[in-house]
Amino acid sequence: MESSSELVPFPLLITPIESNYRACTIPYRFPSDDPRKPTPTELAWIDVFLNSVPSFRKRAESDTTVPDAHIRAEKFAQRYTEILEDFKKDPESHGGPPDGILLCRLREQVLRELGFRDIFKKVKDEENSKAISLFGGVVRLNDAIEDEGQRIENLVRGILAGNIFDLGSAELAELFAKDGMSFMATCQNLVPRPWVIDDLDTFKLRWSKKSWKKAVIFVDNSGADIILGILPFARELLRHGTQVVLAANDLPSINDITYPELIEIIAKLKDENGQLMGVDTSNLLIANSGNDLPVIDLTMVSQELVYLASDADLVVMEGMGRGIETNLYAQFKCDSLKIGMVKHLEVAQFLGGKLYDCVFKYNEVSS
Repeated sequence: MESSSELVPFPLLITPIESNYRACTIPYRFPSDDPRKPTPTELAWIDVFLNSVPSFRKRAESDTTVPDAHIRAEKFAQRYTEILEDFKKDPESHGGPPDGILLCRLREQVLRELGFRDIFKKVKDEENSKAISLFGGVVRLNDAIEDEGQRIENLVRGILAGNIFDLGSAELAELFAKDGMSFMATCQNLVPRPWVIDDLDTFKLRWSKKSWKKAVIFVDNSGADIILGILPFARELLRHGTQVVLAANDLPSINDITYPELIEIIAKLKDENGQLMGVDTSNLLIANSGNDLPVIDLTMVSQELVYLASDADLVVMEGMGRGIETNLYAQFKCDSLKIGMVKHLEVAQFLGGKLYDCVFKYNEVSS
């Protein structure tokens, strides 16, 4: 089901939205910049997208659902490269000036126009079944940690380790194609704390003192990210008495999990009593966010999500695209958490950290 209803602003953003919210963390340009000339930041990001073209072309070529996939994949590579080169000559071409959302949107548009619906479907399915087989072990390891603070930290590390499965990053796509990634090893090998943004101690303290009544989690990638990272964390929130809404993409984009895929995964993980490893899931809701990109503009979400989220007191933006590149500075009327791994050098430099550094930004709203 594609959501046909009109997209509306997320109800927990601080108002007035026009003056308080912009879905772009790194400013690509300033009002004083020449509108006809690309800025150094724009050029750097256009190159990030140019570098990802070969891995997207490769995925598209091997899409067996599309006739003449290799010819169409070549067309995609040519067309999208031309668009990116046009931006270098004139930032105002193609509805510019460019930002992360526009560059992602144009890439999706070219793919869809050529008949590609979901070029990462095969790798997503493989990664999901791998992660499903590991889910029980990851949950048991977490449950065995008696100290609550330590258990929360372990769950957070799991989210960050899972988040590395991201085929939108050219380097990671290459690394992944070589030998896949071990979830446990990644958990062990996260950069040492303190991370580039690190509010984990504050969050642990808050967790021990009081619980939230409803959390909305904007989820990111398939595979280890959603199954071994987010779901054990969501399960812990459920154990804590919190109602949890998982908001997933309407349409496929890169290896992001979609709403129908997430429903299917959770059905596979639940036992015959509807429990997730002994935890009741009647308070776990899956929502279609209305989004179709690996980044998100919170002024455009589905009405279904608005209905489910309006009384939430915790918003979690997970992943580089949603939590770091578009919403790191988003202000909410309730507590919020932005969590993800930094997988582009440009983001690392902007934040003053290093590649594969971690972001854990927690903002508490005084009641």
